[in-house]
Amino acid sequence: MFWRRFQLSRDIGIDLGTANTLIYVSGRGIVLQEPSVVAIDLDKGIPLAVGEEAKQMLGRTPGNIRAIRPLRDGVIADFDAAEQMIKYFIRKGNEGRGMLAPRLVIGIPSGVTGVERRAVREAGLGGAREVHLVDEPVAAAIGAGLPVTEPVGSMIVDIGGGTTEVAVLSLQGTVISESVRVAGDELSDAIGSYLKKVHNLVVGERTAEEIKIRIGSAFPSDEFDQTSMDVRGLHLLSGLPRTISVRAGDVREAMVEPLNVIVEAVKRTLERTPPELAADIVDRGIMLAGGGALVRGITDLISHETGILTHVAEDPLLCVVNGCGQVLEDFKRLGRVLDAADFHRSSN
Repeated sequence: MFWRRFQLSRDIGIDLGTANTLIYVSGRGIVLQEPSVVAIDLDKGIPLAVGEEAKQMLGRTPGNIRAIRPLRDGVIADFDAAEQMIKYFIRKGNEGRGMLAPRLVIGIPSGVTGVERRAVREAGLGGAREVHLVDEPVAAAIGAGLPVTEPVGSMIVDIGGGTTEVAVLSLQGTVISESVRVAGDELSDAIGSYLKKVHNLVVGERTAEEIKIRIGSAFPSDEFDQTSMDVRGLHLLSGLPRTISVRAGDVREAMVEPLNVIVEAVKRTLERTPPELAADIVDRGIMLAGGGALVRGITDLISHETGILTHVAEDPLLCVVNGCGQVLEDFKRLGRVLDAADFHRSSN
């Protein structure tokens, strides 16, 4: 019995996100939440730092060190770095104990190709005995507390760093889903492009993200639109550092295009939803998860455009990893939400 408890405690759920990776250990809950960044020593080809320490190096490394994000738009862009990152996080999440390789449940975007799914599975197998994949919107819905096992329609919109996942779920299955590779990173990129075009100011990735968090918004507000913040960057014309003041209303205008892509994905999914399930969604509303759900006014924007009440999940950043964790804790009941090939293999 002791050995069985030890073995189960090793099972791990991973929200392998473009911006952040979160780890859930069976029996312990969420044990790690760090940026999906790896710093590589180019001379030796080995990782120098992973996670928060590596993120501090973004844009600040010498020529022989490169700080990279192994995932782009929700999929692996650098396989070796992603494998090293997953191994590191597994070891850290398990406090360095490595006697028994864990079983992994990894949340991935629903729109990824078969090749991309294999890349995630192979990267995970570098530090695990078996790897199961679950679509992020399904995991997010489970983590948000939606009744995915019941015969009612639930709509989840998971706005992550690299992808936005929209899905209608019922009876542990995905009825309609859509994945667009526009999400939090594109909102930050739009802010950076606006500053460069309008103010001739070049800012780094971290600065653009800070602007989004502090004064970014998705829906007009006469009061908040007048809020401003000082932004430091490199002035293109003079070639010197400069500080300017940016208004929240201008930042909102800068983000209009990627926000419209997200809203249109929600609309297209609603248009394809069967009538009975659509009626359930009108009654129950739309649930938002992921870091993008924290953008000020995004519930108002989606409600305004669709006419359906929109809510933000409790702890939206944790929905996917909590969903992966619940699948681990109740594998028999929720195992059907896994990738079909994975579920059949685990059942045999």
